[in-house]
Amino acid sequence: MKLNWGHYMAIAMLSFMVFILSFVYNTFTKDSYDHHLVSETYYKDELNYQKEMEAIANYKKLNTPIKLINTEKGIKVIFPADVNLDGVKGKISFQRASNVNLDFNLPITTLINNELLIPKEKLVNGFYNVKIDWSVNKIQYLLREKYYY
Repeated sequence: MKLNWGHYMAIAMLSFMVFILSFVYNTFTKDSYDHHLVSETYYKDELNYQKEMEAIANYKKLNTPIKLINTEKGIKVIFPADVNLDGVKGKISFQRASNVNLDFNLPITTLINNELLIPKEKLVNGFYNVKIDWSVNKIQYLLREKYYY
């Protein structure tokens, strides 16, 4: 059987269609292509956007920023020394964009020398979106940072 240019054109188009359809099929059926929002309560979180902007502005007014330092025991979070941290309340959220199962939250309750240690058992090497949301004397502070452990 002899093929002319029309046959080659049909084979090329059919091959392209099979490629696209296999890509679409794999995207919808494989768990590795799981599509999820960063937050399950995305729309509710949007309503608190103005409060977050005010908390970020309060944090930027501080003289000393929060420091995150990798140590052998995990990540040391050092809060500003120029703020009286008696009665501090809040939480630290670590989110991995690559895997929602690696996300975790820790409460900020008692600080020793203005420091908090995130144990290395909770961490996996890679990039995290860190959110430190805390308040002292009814003043809310918020830090969002990308961090590599």
